[in-house]
Amino acid sequence: MPIVEDVSFYLHKNEFVTLLGPSGCGKSTILNMIAGIVPVEEGKVYIDGRDCTGEVGNVSYMYQKDLLLPWKKVIDNTILPLIIKGETVGEARKKAIPYLSLFGLEGFEYKYPFQLSGGMRQRAALLRTYMFSKDIVLLDEPFAGLDAITRYNMQSWLMQVADKVKATILFVTHDIEEAIYLSDRIYVLTERPARIKEEVKIQLSRPRERDIVTSTQFNRIKKHILLNLS
Repeated sequence: MPIVEDVSFYLHKNEFVTLLGPSGCGKSTILNMIAGIVPVEEGKVYIDGRDCTGEVGNVSYMYQKDLLLPWKKVIDNTILPLIIKGETVGEARKKAIPYLSLFGLEGFEYKYPFQLSGGMRQRAALLRTYMFSKDIVLLDEPFAGLDAITRYNMQSWLMQVADKVKATILFVTHDIEEAIYLSDRIYVLTERPARIKEEVKIQLSRPRERDIVTSTQFNRIKKHILLNLS
């Protein structure tokens, strides 16, 4: 069964790009191919002009679930990528501590995952993802399992963090409003096999306030995408 067909797109440095499409259309498969987890039968993945097809370790990748290890404290969950790379616990903790405040985890670093709210668990998972590679971050519907209010808050928080850490983010969602609010550009995908139906440039000024979702310009973009998906 073909999952992805003739999909080609790019990301600029420090850009927030979203793959938007219906559930099951192949969005996660595309991320898996970029991360080197799923073999690419046709096509290439290039990073900074270098062929990285099938290679792992070039990008950070965060799944829908936080996947925190329940027996490890927050600080030790966040430094796992550094430990895997061979650093000592002491060295890794020193590198993670400066980011705790930015990621909203200061004061909770020695708690266990079960002591955190859903939003805080996702922030811990995102910091762990960021510690793996600070350049390119793949996010696969990281807020899909949160309640609506927490999800809205996390979207605003992610936008602020992305601006501060200057990461290049490829985001996957099937939520049109979330995609518009967060993105610089959106690639709208078709049903499986995934093809790129349209590239939508989001010309909304940054920083974006939460009430921008009620603006005429925002809803004009939302209507355009809705009609394009139908």
